[in-house]
Amino acid sequence: MTVKKRRTENVASAIKKWIVEQKLQPGDRLPREIEVMEMFDASKSTVREAMRLLDAQGLVQTKTGPKGGIFVSEVSEAKAHMLLSNYLFFKDFSIDDLYQIRLALEPRLAASLAGKLTATQLQTLATQITKYAEPPKDIFEEREHHLASIEFHRILADCSSNELLKLVVRFTAQILSDMTIYRKLYEPENYDLWKTGLASQMALIEALQAGDSEMAYQVMQKHMKTALKLMKVQEVEMENRFLDD
Repeated sequence: MTVKKRRTENVASAIKKWIVEQKLQPGDRLPREIEVMEMFDASKSTVREAMRLLDAQGLVQTKTGPKGGIFVSEVSEAKAHMLLSNYLFFKDFSIDDLYQIRLALEPRLAASLAGKLTATQLQTLATQITKYAEPPKDIFEEREHHLASIEFHRILADCSSNELLKLVVRFTAQILSDMTIYRKLYEPENYDLWKTGLASQMALIEALQAGDSEMAYQVMQKHMKTALKLMKVQEVEMENRFLDD
């Protein structure tokens, strides 16, 4: 690492620390460039490079015009997912790896939400289920049903007040959606996968509505284990098709 690059990263880190210390919030304006140079004893080029680095990270945003400047920005969930996905781009991970995380987190998520969801939140989950309430008629519906059933889990995670848990559960759901598409895991017809998934989600809504945290935990845990078993069947089937071709 060059001295200039290390200096730029140090200044960027110092600016982030200063933002936290000053308790700045998204939308708050940062000091003018000349002031930042003085505050961190840095050259104009170093400050500009540091700001570009923070902008790439999604932590600041530059606006032009009479009321322009550099403003504190909140990293969006989409940005966080993109960065995590990029990190995993060259990593080798399997359905087993993904479900290891889902099994550890989603039953606890379900248990924590039992009896705490509003009528609107429960209705949103119930409405999502109607998108795949009937068996898929063809491969296109298979794909849409798979993705819609995964979306159910993202919606459920949205109901949590634990921001870290919400982020991780929604990210693993997104990864599963991506794997389902590019590995074409929806192609092998699997009536059991559809039937057991639908039944589990319906039972989960009942447990959530009744405020039964133990039942919600057990339903989600069983759902995750069954889904893992059946998704591995899908994965093997697609691998065999690839080898046959």
